[in-house]
Amino acid sequence: MRTVIAHARILTDTGFQDDASILLEDGRVLALNADTADADVFVDFQGDHLVPGFFDIQVNGGGGVLFNDTPDVEGLQAIARAHLANGTTSLLPTLISDTLDVVDAGMRAVEAARDAGETMIAGIHIEGPFLNPKKCGIHDPDRFIPLDDDAIALLTSLRSGRTLVTLAPEMCRPDQVRKLVEAGVTVSLGHTNGRYADAQSALAAGATGFTHLFNAMPQMHSREPGIVGAALESGSAWTSLIVDGHHVDPVMLKLASRLRPADKLILITDAMPNAGTTMKEFTLQGRAIHVADGQCRDANGVLAGAHLTLIDAVRNATHLMDIPIATALAMASANPADFMGLGSAIGRIAPGRRADFVRLTTDFNIADTWQAGAPLASAQNSRRRSSASH
Repeated sequence: MRTVIAHARILTDTGFQDDASILLEDGRVLALNADTADADVFVDFQGDHLVPGFFDIQVNGGGGVLFNDTPDVEGLQAIARAHLANGTTSLLPTLISDTLDVVDAGMRAVEAARDAGETMIAGIHIEGPFLNPKKCGIHDPDRFIPLDDDAIALLTSLRSGRTLVTLAPEMCRPDQVRKLVEAGVTVSLGHTNGRYADAQSALAAGATGFTHLFNAMPQMHSREPGIVGAALESGSAWTSLIVDGHHVDPVMLKLASRLRPADKLILITDAMPNAGTTMKEFTLQGRAIHVADGQCRDANGVLAGAHLTLIDAVRNATHLMDIPIATALAMASANPADFMGLGSAIGRIAPGRRADFVRLTTDFNIADTWQAGAPLASAQNSRRRSSASH
């Protein structure tokens, strides 16, 4: 079945195209601005925006579920549903530092979910336990372990989807980073107390990312640029950011946007179980986390992930980072797709890509989310084509 979306403001790699149309077939984009006379379904967007579905590479939970606590298909489905409603069409469920048994269970759950047709689950993000206890953040340092051959064997065992591993470069050797990368794992640096030289060694070994830049890492010094300096200097590595107005000061965000290539910045939510719910409290590895004033904090005031959706991160980025909306939208779609090696499949509105979209109103509120060419809500302006209507 062919579907045409018409009278839309469509975001492409070259910017917004006004009063544009798009032809979909079998869940994929067939063509932009092509002859649509033989389409079976016609959807009039009436000037609304059509943008790529969001890709969140750091999702700890949602829908009342923490992935660490429920590393199974049912847990993944609940998390996916919570984020889909807010425009996220692909995600990496994220495990914070835990036992290798939990990591194994999470990886097997991702495989099973993908086998069951859960296209939203693009893989897994394993954030720890190979981190530095001096920069543990909300992670439990008692769960931190060295990276060894057994751990590498597990981290490289996912048979379906992509694997992202966040580690502290000073807590492992460059040859271990190289083993992970050569096996297809994407390596990002985070929760680290390392020096600039540690980051450079990891990057030379194949690491390509920095996890939630500025958070859980030493800041720059005049004689030691550190991890932050390495991230800001790099022209090739990607850096993720939590743009909620709480994790990073706007001045630092603006510095990142001015120093880093725009296509190397990634918006993440670092979402917790409260995402998509009205929960005011949840438990994280035995600690009570309170949700208030747009923040998730433990009893000591330590930030525990974020109370954030990607559409809110996009809006925040436009004014906190002083960037165009098109740039912010790419930071939530094309950039993470490229980072994870999925840019030819998702993250853009272009022929051959999966038809995962977000319909935004003229004031950039979510009107609907499209997954594999189908809207989640009943489109008010949809109608079946018939000979009587044309």
